[in-house]
Amino acid sequence: MAVLIEAISVVILVEAIVEKFLGGLDAFEQIVPNQTLCADGEIVRVGFMTPQDVEAFVKELQGGGLEFLRDAESVDIAVVDQLRGPTSRCSWLEFGHVNLGDDGPLVAACRRTGSQIMTIAHPLGWNFETSLSANSGFIPTEDIQNDLVYLRHENGLDVYYNTKTGKEVYLGRTHK
Repeated sequence: MAVLIEAISVVILVEAIVEKFLGGLDAFEQIVPNQTLCADGEIVRVGFMTPQDVEAFVKELQGGGLEFLRDAESVDIAVVDQLRGPTSRCSWLEFGHVNLGDDGPLVAACRRTGSQIMTIAHPLGWNFETSLSANSGFIPTEDIQNDLVYLRHENGLDVYYNTKTGKEVYLGRTHK
């Protein structure tokens, strides 16, 4: 099986959560800071929109006993970008873009290396039409200061005005 990858995803080995994380799966589920959790039985994915939120979550996972990197290679945790794939070497993970259904749209996904099941797990309530896979807009870091004007924070979102498009842009946040 595989898990959906959107924005910046933190992917964790289920066996590592069970064997190493203080409190196991129940404790892990308690620290997930948003509604993006999905799992296929072998790996678990939680999605974020900013590197800062990813870093905070990875540190929390490490504090619970999981290992992120050893010699620049993912051990229990991998960070995966929707456009570029894993951000470090990861022998236990395969990344690609696959069709939803027979003729469906393409989405990014990861699966455990060697897995043959092709169905994609996604968060509860997820649908393609309103997803980041269908509607995301990427702004390079170097353009953020020039193109976006911060307006406010509301309901877990940072709201910006995009000076190029004249539209509001919403950035989901889990940490301030």
